[in-house]
Amino acid sequence: QVQLVESGGGLVQAGGSLRLSCAVSGRTFNNNAMGWFRQAPGKEREFVATINWSGGNPDYADSVKGRFTISRDTAKNTVYLQMNSLKPEDTAVYYCAAANGWSPSRLKSRYNYWGQGTQVTVSS
Repeated sequence: QVQLVESGGGLVQAGGSLRLSCAVSGRTFNNNAMGWFRQAPGKEREFVATINWSGGNPDYADSVKGRFTISRDTAKNTVYLQMNSLKPEDTAVYYCAAANGWSPSRLKSRYNYWGQGTQVTVSS
């Protein structure tokens, strides 16, 4: 059974940092792009960042560009999201996802495996 398990969320003050991890078990996704999405209360789930199968070609939402960094360790079957200079508007549940192909994508429909999410709360 495929599982994606996020960790690293929590409560942080504005300007602080967090590092999210997504551990994959059940199969490897070394040939698949991986992504991070987030969902704030009352809002649609939105794209945050994506990376291709080899750890290249990262792409970011404009709202996080320059502050967040996505990376992956294929040996550990783990994807990371380093979040710096956090803002209250970054508060959301963050989800990692595995795409159904090698190419990075901003589209939720391209991802067919999802984690349960981890809460990130940024206080002002």
